[in-house]
Amino acid sequence: MSLWRSRRTGYYLTLVAVTTVVSTLVYNYGMATLENDPQPLYRSLEIVSQTYTTTGYGEDAGWSTPHMNLLMIVLQLTGIGLILTGVDVFAVPWLRNTLATTAPTVAPDVEDHVVICEYTPRGEAFIEELESRGQAYVVVEGDEEAATELHEADYRVVHGDPESTDVLENAGIERARAVVADATDDVNASIVLSAREANPAIRIVTLVEDQRLAEYHDIAGADEVLSPRQLLGESLSHRVPTAVTTAVDDGIEIGDDLELVELSIAEGSDLCGRTVDEIQPRERFGVDGIGAWIDGVFESPIPPDREFDTGMRLLVAGEPERIDTMRAEAMSTVHSFSARHVLIAGYGEAGAAASDALADAHTRVTVLDSDDRDDVDIVGDARDPDAIREAGVEDVSAVIVTLDDDTTAVFATLVVRELNPSVDIIVRANDADNVQKLYRAGADYVQSLATVSGRMLASTVFDDEEVLAVDREIDVVKLPAGRLAGRTVVDADVRSRTGCTVLAAVRDGETISEFDPASFVFEDDDDVVLAGTDESVQSFEARFLA
Repeated sequence: MSLWRSRRTGYYLTLVAVTTVVSTLVYNYGMATLENDPQPLYRSLEIVSQTYTTTGYGEDAGWSTPHMNLLMIVLQLTGIGLILTGVDVFAVPWLRNTLATTAPTVAPDVEDHVVICEYTPRGEAFIEELESRGQAYVVVEGDEEAATELHEADYRVVHGDPESTDVLENAGIERARAVVADATDDVNASIVLSAREANPAIRIVTLVEDQRLAEYHDIAGADEVLSPRQLLGESLSHRVPTAVTTAVDDGIEIGDDLELVELSIAEGSDLCGRTVDEIQPRERFGVDGIGAWIDGVFESPIPPDREFDTGMRLLVAGEPERIDTMRAEAMSTVHSFSARHVLIAGYGEAGAAASDALADAHTRVTVLDSDDRDDVDIVGDARDPDAIREAGVEDVSAVIVTLDDDTTAVFATLVVRELNPSVDIIVRANDADNVQKLYRAGADYVQSLATVSGRMLASTVFDDEEVLAVDREIDVVKLPAGRLAGRTVVDADVRSRTGCTVLAAVRDGETISEFDPASFVFEDDDDVVLAGTDESVQSFEARFLA
């Protein structure tokens, strides 16, 4: 609102007018009765004005009665009060507006960048990927306050409506390499239309929350439509053992003779209670121990004196037959779960995808949601112990929590863990910053929607990057060798400098998994297959690709 149209300004001007009129009448009366010097009102108004503005008193200066002198003191103090109030009403807001940081509305000095509309936790993971590669970007943010905060945090941002062609042009869409639409589903379709009008040749990638609306993004002109919620829901369902489980997740096939697998240590197995030094995975099984999840945190390499506890998940790489041998040692028996019962709390896109995947595996599913809709068995709040009990939490083998708010998910996890201490709790986190909080609340497995979205976007936007495991806690990516060319893994000290493990090299389309890290020299056109956390892969990109 304009300063001159604000309510405070109106109140101040009214105060000045009323005070001036009253002071003029009182002064005029005082001169006539106390000083015996009657004068016209305009002369009294002049004296009051001189008093308020501290310019002097002219011919009237020097009053003979104490009452008149007291009146003049009051007028002088009133004038000072009005001046100070005027400073607060006019000067302070003007200075604040003048000196305040405002987000720019144009990005003239950027090219070959990615335009991101708008800023979300999902986009934050993608921005981290862009920054690690030294790739330029511009965030188009419609909310002025949010845009200002991003600008103050050193993000490259343009304030404006991302559905506006003019705003997209201000963000340099003519010079950009891609546009990512990351708002609501309907707004994303509008962004696609505007972006296609501003630059018909631009590559456009959208994220969709409701998979049923993906076709309309295609119709609008999107090149790629990604549905991370559906993928994540299916991924969470895979964490629930179904008909027959071997306490090992499906592996990621790197080449014909190399696989990356997560192994869970079962109670009573030959590996439980022993350290890495005692087991010696490479010498005994011929597999490489990449790392392990300990209290929800991935450690790589595994400390030699770390004891393998029940439920600890190891990440190992090797030939499938050798991994099978270690798998047998990690298990006590093969458990039959022919009558598994799973509770799903939250029936959005991810919850529905998890339910469908579990139904295909002949698993009994109970759905709890706050909205009464088709396929919802119990209507209630996931934070309400009574609703959780009604859903049968004491009898289920696993609970999948897919709620839109992480704070609600944390509380629901606490409630479930209290009601059933032995149940497996599998949770979707919307923001990667809340993953550890959910583990502390009692979750057994947490996957971040923001992380999955960032990986999908990176794999889609960058032609030279292939994410082999989008829906895992660990990144498995294929990247150009970059500045690793002409060097060996040992010379470059990749693992200690970045935290990544080099699994294989890809040369002329052939995956080479058996190579000596001390003598195999990478060439310029080689690709490298890496395993590591988001941070370690970004560290590799920063050191060898940016």
